[in-house]
Amino acid sequence: MSYKVLSAEIIHETNTFNIHPTTLQEFEDRFLLDGPQAIAARGDQNTELAGLLDVGRDYGWDITHTISAAAGPGGVVTRDAFDTLTLPLITAAKGDWDGIFLMLHGAMVTDFHDDGEAEILRRVRAVVGADMPIAVTLDPHANVTQAMCDLAQILISYTTYPHVDIRATGRRTAEVLHRTMSGDIHPVTLRAHRPMLEEANGGRTDLGPMIERHALARAFEARKGVYAISINGAFPCADIADVGPTVLITCDGDTRPHRQIAETLADDIWAHRHDALNTYLSSVEAADIAKTWAVGAGPLVIADYADNPGAGAYGDGTNLLAALIDAGVQNACFGPMIDPDAAAFLNNQTIGAKVTLDIGGATAPDIGGGPLRVTGTVKWTGDGRVVGSGPMMQGLTRDFGATAVLDVDGIEILIVTLPHQMLDLNQFETFGIDPALKSVVALKSMQHFRAAFTPIAGRIIVCDSGALCTLDYGSLGYKNVRRPMFPLD
Repeated sequence: MSYKVLSAEIIHETNTFNIHPTTLQEFEDRFLLDGPQAIAARGDQNTELAGLLDVGRDYGWDITHTISAAAGPGGVVTRDAFDTLTLPLITAAKGDWDGIFLMLHGAMVTDFHDDGEAEILRRVRAVVGADMPIAVTLDPHANVTQAMCDLAQILISYTTYPHVDIRATGRRTAEVLHRTMSGDIHPVTLRAHRPMLEEANGGRTDLGPMIERHALARAFEARKGVYAISINGAFPCADIADVGPTVLITCDGDTRPHRQIAETLADDIWAHRHDALNTYLSSVEAADIAKTWAVGAGPLVIADYADNPGAGAYGDGTNLLAALIDAGVQNACFGPMIDPDAAAFLNNQTIGAKVTLDIGGATAPDIGGGPLRVTGTVKWTGDGRVVGSGPMMQGLTRDFGATAVLDVDGIEILIVTLPHQMLDLNQFETFGIDPALKSVVALKSMQHFRAAFTPIAGRIIVCDSGALCTLDYGSLGYKNVRRPMFPLD
């Protein structure tokens, strides 16, 4: 039997402390594609859509994909943007379908509802009724609510951070959907939650306790009636009631033993709540290490965890860059510095020109460092379009907008217009910077950079520059989370 499947992709990770609302323009800046456009651009890469299409071909499904839309992590999504993005899905849902496949993030907050994904699901359910099989893929930084589990039978998250298994997650979710549509299984998704802002290491899976947790999860998935176990580290920069790590089990039959599995894994997350793998250095401490890093040992990679645009930070903090300049670090690169005004100014200069200007620090100078006056040489200007080559971004396009490279005292600074975190070598190489040949590579990212940069690194250190995604959670002023909440209490 050929099943008719409706699909949509609407992705946002909302940092509620970010003062800039996420409008439709931010989705257009990242990607906003209709169905055919999305399949052409994203249908054969590391995407959930590619995984869905793989399974659809295997079973001869008739798939109608309505929309693929994502904005960079940022402030709350406006009602206008949300209504515009969900309209094609809700309109199409009025047709005759056997199942629905939604590619969501799991940490969307709107300006009218704290649980964006549940609101999408509510609108779909209002059209298709309570029994239609709905499968949802999630990022493991989802803040999964009970409402989401009540509204969709199947919720399955990626198992890796960095997220190198997105396509594979699409495939295995679609396989569960196929069994559900055929009547072979009748799944529900159970949820276990702990009162923490996030798992101690943000869900990191390249080392540490998540390795064993996922090994246990895969072993549990061999049990009768268990179809997927998802371990979500959560997204802590969301001041909402249901923030925090969750374990999900998509299963059927007697749910009591399945629930015990979820609670056991959640208990382990709680038991290891103090066991952080990263040592978070100050900007000055990181610069002191960079100053003495041995040339030829492979680059020292410094990750500015707190100013990561991939978690909704502004990306224009200057504390780390200022410390590197003050320390006299040479043969280095730094990026991205998100500063549309500086990028526009530099794009009006000639290559080789020596210029003096302020960069960064415009959004929140009190937390990430204020504007930094520099004098440097213009090395590159132009369009910031990048096609990825690494494990996460292979074949996918990102656009920094107007982009420039400014050499300041031996540090090549990538200055861009649109926010993206660094997770692919091409995000430097496209603009004439070869990070493998640098002594020091300073970048704004938390964990995703490791997939591409670990192979070239002599050492990796992590910096908390004090910007919006600082680990000093008490400084952020949470008001809506349920209390008590670790580590606030």
